[in-house]
Amino acid sequence: MAPIATSREEFDEIPTVVGIFSAFGLVFTVSLFAWICCQRKSSKSNKTPPYKFVHVLKGVDIYPENLNSKKKFGADEKNEVKNKPAGPKNSLRLDLEKRDLNGNFPKTNLKAGSPSDLENVTPKLFSEGEKEAVSPDSLKSSTSLTSDEKQEKLGTLFFSLEYNFEKKTFVVNIKEARGLPAMDEQSMTSDPYIKMMILPEKKHKVKTRVLRKTLDPAFDETFTFYGIPYTQIQELALHFTILSFDRFSRDDIIGEVLIPLTGIELTDGKKLMNREIIKRNVRKSSGRGELLISLCYQSITNTLTVVVLKARHLPKSDVSGLSDPYVKVNLYHAKKRISKKKTHVKKCTPNAVFNELFVFDIPCEGLEEISVEFLVLDSERGSQNEVIGRLVLGAAAEGASGEHWKEICDYPRRQIAKWHVLCDG
Repeated sequence: MAPIATSREEFDEIPTVVGIFSAFGLVFTVSLFAWICCQRKSSKSNKTPPYKFVHVLKGVDIYPENLNSKKKFGADEKNEVKNKPAGPKNSLRLDLEKRDLNGNFPKTNLKAGSPSDLENVTPKLFSEGEKEAVSPDSLKSSTSLTSDEKQEKLGTLFFSLEYNFEKKTFVVNIKEARGLPAMDEQSMTSDPYIKMMILPEKKHKVKTRVLRKTLDPAFDETFTFYGIPYTQIQELALHFTILSFDRFSRDDIIGEVLIPLTGIELTDGKKLMNREIIKRNVRKSSGRGELLISLCYQSITNTLTVVVLKARHLPKSDVSGLSDPYVKVNLYHAKKRISKKKTHVKKCTPNAVFNELFVFDIPCEGLEEISVEFLVLDSERGSQNEVIGRLVLGAAAEGASGEHWKEICDYPRRQIAKWHVLCDG
């Protein structure tokens, strides 16, 4: 009986030994996992941030702790000046102590840049295609505005420029705009915001937030661009477009400001500047007028919603100098008309407001073989109605019409409205 008792005691000790080894294994596994996490965290902190610029609100200047960006902006770093002047370190930061309780900078410290900065733009900045996007009138200085532009004042834009040699960053702070015109005739105010891009590459495009119901918006938003050598700053230009947000149609363009950086020295720290906003030189229509159309494709029900909103600048067609316009909408499938609708006639107006909605059933899946034709006609009693202008939207359309059609295909169930120039019928 004694040997049996001894074997039982040894059998009882086995779970204890297994438990001890399991505890040691668990501690080792947890320690290994913690060490791996620490290694990953330290390696991530040394990586270059994936963004090209940092957008900061209210003028607070924030830089990443570890910035070893090797990306270059157009030219190699070999072209940089070896002995570049380094401004005082404190001057490269926004002086937060000089701001008032609202976070704004004192207006007495604003230094307007010389008007000659706008005139010294080099011809190599802009190609022929870019001259269409940026109007030639915007190249003029604010002091050389024509008499017509002086009569219609569009306000003033205040901003600051800065270059940080240590981080190789170009900092643009859009402070405020004053004296903007009212784009909403009912409320006599605007919902302004600003788009900015760096020319001539047009790669860096940013915009501010929309400020509601104000003609003196204080944005105070900072955009920091990385990897731009200081030697290339002189070859660039900043293009600001001031717009007013419209939730029902295309945003209204208030004006624009173009700032060539040729001759602007940023070695002494931040430079505060202001420029008069000038009218954008938009090419007028060929004389047939324009039509505001809203489209929405419902992929679930396979229907196309068409809203004829407005028409403007319609030509004179009769002796009285006014027309009675209406819009005829034709739906085509594989170049065959399958449905047609028309709006009510608007009497004696070149700027008609229709606001009429039509829903078309699509006989096939998708919009590849579908096109919509809009005919703006002048209603004449006792004779054939004259076609004022024509517009076709579809997959084969080019320009703005093709872009509008592509948007409704890419974003179903979304109502998208755009102005279109009418062509000859």
